[in-house]
Amino acid sequence: MSNNADIEQFTGLILLSGVDKPGITQSLFEVLSPFSISILDIEQVVIKDRLILTVLISLNPAHEEAIALDLEACGAALDVDIATLFSFTQSSTISIKTGLVHIVILSRTINPSAIAQLSGAVTELGANIERVTRIASSPVTAIEFVVSGASPHTISQTLSPIAAHNNVDIAVQPGGLQRHARKLIQLDVDSTLIQQEVIELLAKRAGVADEVIAITQKAMAGELDFAQSLKARVALLKGLPVSAIAEVQGEILLTPGARTLVSTLHTLGHTVSVVSGGFIDVIAPLLQELGIKYFKANTLGIESGLLTGEVVGPIIDRAAKAQALREFAATESIAMEQTIAIGDGANDLDMIAAAGLGIAFNAKPAVKAAADSSLTAPYLDSVLYLLGISGEDIEQSLN
Repeated sequence: MSNNADIEQFTGLILLSGVDKPGITQSLFEVLSPFSISILDIEQVVIKDRLILTVLISLNPAHEEAIALDLEACGAALDVDIATLFSFTQSSTISIKTGLVHIVILSRTINPSAIAQLSGAVTELGANIERVTRIASSPVTAIEFVVSGASPHTISQTLSPIAAHNNVDIAVQPGGLQRHARKLIQLDVDSTLIQQEVIELLAKRAGVADEVIAITQKAMAGELDFAQSLKARVALLKGLPVSAIAEVQGEILLTPGARTLVSTLHTLGHTVSVVSGGFIDVIAPLLQELGIKYFKANTLGIESGLLTGEVVGPIIDRAAKAQALREFAATESIAMEQTIAIGDGANDLDMIAAAGLGIAFNAKPAVKAAADSSLTAPYLDSVLYLLGISGEDIEQSLN
């Protein structure tokens, strides 16, 4: 007895293109309705005002000529081009494929060379591009490729130099249902969720900005132990009036796209957490405003209305950030494979390594090298595109 996968069937590929207008899809399928046909695959896209509609059907070979003639008449009536290709095909070639990999390429400007090199690299791996979809057009362009025939790790390693050479961001993730599972997304604060470094804002008011910035840069580059550097910087703030905290809160600016990112994730049922090597005294009102209930940050010592120059309680260093990710995920019953960590500095390396997906956001070179994906566009909501959430989906979630 022969295997069903080896049975040939007669198929027809229909390609319709032309200026988009209401009723085209309906008219095409009304033409096909009288025939004994099964729809095997279909895809429709509108770019500018041009419609491209492809349909794969199985049919009785005896109906090939009649279908072709009816489609030709339909094309003339609609003023569109309809091309057809009929052939015998192994049924296995149109079966559902597993092990698909999603590749997202994004940048404010994507040039043809980047697409050519990406496609060529996929081909050299023996893989195949199954589908290409534009998922965002503003303020960045994001294009998703669905690929079969290669592992996510292999593809990621191959595409990394292509991303760097073309100044684009490329993220690679496995497909399947798990891609759409509920997730925990954990964010660093300074230079990630917000545009500034909070301790530098405080230092400016204490008149020690240059000294604090110098220590911060060494710590974020991994040249200094974070805990020691934090203590040294906070010590320079001794005697600063507590009123400076409220002043700094008024200066904080969210990173472009941060509010959209958090709001969209909440709307879609995901959990957002925040960890910071900065100070809860400063960011607490912002977290409340954004509706973020999971957070960890350092606490400033305060006595008699003045900063003591000390940190109260355990310091939130890189190990503490990773531990917070695990704790928050366990509380929400989310597997670590479904966690995402986003940060920019050496203090974020442990949580980026622990997460199912680590994202370096406008990060230092060492962090980019360690992360699964890297974003260089200054829009935090670009993270959503890496999760397969389109610009249209984001707009709907905000309405």
